[in-house]
Amino acid sequence: MTTLGFLYPGHHYAEDDFPRMEILLDAVRLVVNHTEVDEDAYGIDALVRTGTPECLAAGVAELQRAGVESVVWASSGGSFLYGWEGAHEQTAALARAAGVPASSTSFGFVHAVRELGADRVAVAATYPEDITALFTAFLRSAGIEVAATHAASLPSAVEAAAWDLDKVKELVTAADRPEADAMLLPDTALHTVSHVAELEKLLGKPVLTGNQVTVREGLRLADRRSWSPRLGKIFAEREAPPAPVATWGAGRERAHSGKKGWPGKQTHPGW
Repeated sequence: MTTLGFLYPGHHYAEDDFPRMEILLDAVRLVVNHTEVDEDAYGIDALVRTGTPECLAAGVAELQRAGVESVVWASSGGSFLYGWEGAHEQTAALARAAGVPASSTSFGFVHAVRELGADRVAVAATYPEDITALFTAFLRSAGIEVAATHAASLPSAVEAAAWDLDKVKELVTAADRPEADAMLLPDTALHTVSHVAELEKLLGKPVLTGNQVTVREGLRLADRRSWSPRLGKIFAEREAPPAPVATWGAGRERAHSGKKGWPGKQTHPGW
């Protein structure tokens, strides 16, 4: 059993996405600890305050007691608003506090886009336009081309958490462009886990969402793969199958040759 830890900002948004993913993934335990926020408004200052070193460090003790193998700060706005270098410094401080590898949702998007091999992406954000623009700037800092963006300009995480599938479909449809190879929905307050497969069918392309890539980032840090087609293309492919079993007698021949190791053992670069 692989145990992953997540620091989720505030309460009563879309944190129930995590137990859904735990059910869908094989032999993975997802431990979520809530961090305190002073307001849930989608303003730059408010979101930056959620990701201070003090706020994040205060939440790691419970995750350490659970024996987590990695920790991910489950906030897009609370990470990309620090900028490319600042977000790296943020996760480095979190790793020191937690004593295990650490990352954030924003870096989860970067690594997931690279895993898909997407050249261009579209961004469908619940945030105001100024915050959405800073997310696209973060992606471009990672060398990711953004073909189009659409900002719903919601005022807070509470409003985002109340959206149903129809509203999410409207959002991605407004953001989509034919030249985009993948669709990104950055907000971890938006319920998306139950909808990823349907959204991918609607758009005909991979869909990456905040909570989905957050969990994938935790798995990446723990050097663990897990799959579930219901969580979208990024989770749809199994690991490469093992090499064919050696023919009878090959093991005896290897044993007498003095060579070590098991024939056919494979590794998976990038994980």
